[in-house]
Amino acid sequence: MLARLNHSQLLRYAGLFTWAAVGLWLLNVWLDPTFVPPEPDEVLSLRIVRWLAVYLAFGVVFWWITRALGQRRPGSADHALLLVLTACAIGVSYFSGTGLGSILLMVLAGLLPWLLRLPVGVAWLIGSNLATVPVFVNALDFPPMIGVLQSLLYLGFSSFVFVTALVARQQAEAREEQRRLNAELRATRALLGESVRVNERTRISRELHDLLGHHLTALSLNLEVAGHLAPEGRAREHVQQAHTLAKLLLTDVREAVSQLREGGAIDLASALRPLSENVPALDIHMDIEAPLTLDDPERAHVLLRCTQEIITNTVRHANAHNLWIHVRREGCNIVVDARDDGRGADALVAGNGLRGMRERLAQYGGDLRIDTHPRPHPEAGFRLRLTLPASATLAASEGAIA
Repeated sequence: MLARLNHSQLLRYAGLFTWAAVGLWLLNVWLDPTFVPPEPDEVLSLRIVRWLAVYLAFGVVFWWITRALGQRRPGSADHALLLVLTACAIGVSYFSGTGLGSILLMVLAGLLPWLLRLPVGVAWLIGSNLATVPVFVNALDFPPMIGVLQSLLYLGFSSFVFVTALVARQQAEAREEQRRLNAELRATRALLGESVRVNERTRISRELHDLLGHHLTALSLNLEVAGHLAPEGRAREHVQQAHTLAKLLLTDVREAVSQLREGGAIDLASALRPLSENVPALDIHMDIEAPLTLDDPERAHVLLRCTQEIITNTVRHANAHNLWIHVRREGCNIVVDARDDGRGADALVAGNGLRGMRERLAQYGGDLRIDTHPRPHPEAGFRLRLTLPASATLAASEGAIA
């Protein structure tokens, strides 16, 4: 069962288990018949209510913030919830008069590498643990120096958890990069296989046309001349039959050459579909017109790279759950429509990926149009339309018309 869980899921369940163990320990202390409360009942009841509030709040927020840990880009809402978790952990120590809040800070330390940049996470880790010094000094009556040492002790434990989570995050990123490269490799291999098949069919058709076609044409002409020169009788009949067979054979060769050339096209679906497989935290709905073929391997490679860039940008920047990609032929062009349900943006800031897509498409006479709206716009998300002429001849003619 544990083998089915990834790093972030293991972290989530381990944190929830630790949180539950902290609650059971405190409950056991307060239900102990030998426990003598240091305060009047009404004051103690108020402290218990406050403790339960911050304790339960910590569990709920932790459960919510780890629901898709490592599968989405952290935002300002996650940082606000992280601040709430820190305050709740310190509040548990303050209202319970124990150091158990520092254990919850260890649980919190496992989240920091996933939600914050490394320098900010280290600063947050140190600051949150040092914030418990007043609890040890005031609530537990530790001498100031002992209170600082106690906080540093828990800081050491939290640092171990922090580093463990950091390694887990790095391994998850490495695994995702390996998955992306593997998907790109499989797509490129499929495209290369299609290109090899197309080139081989083209070579065979050219050889048939250049060798057999020319020879059969010469044979047909010679037989026609022989038919006129041959005397009347069986000899002329045999020459005419040979002439007829030569013409039929030449027609068959031409049909075979035409079929080879017509069948020598790249199937875009087999090249593009591997890119959408096993992408974490993103459901890719790829709709490719069938059949959809392209004669030029270089243009198929451009479509492959642009589709890969669309998926990569959506995973890294869009914070989306779904991506829809529709590939079809419109007239003489191949059109790719892509949209996601991410956060969008008020204004488009083109990065290296989008600029690279524009340059690739422009090199082959294509075009890229982008439309984006932020939430809560009804059409929020990122949309783009990619248009690429299906052949160099069409691109040249469209450029001449423009």
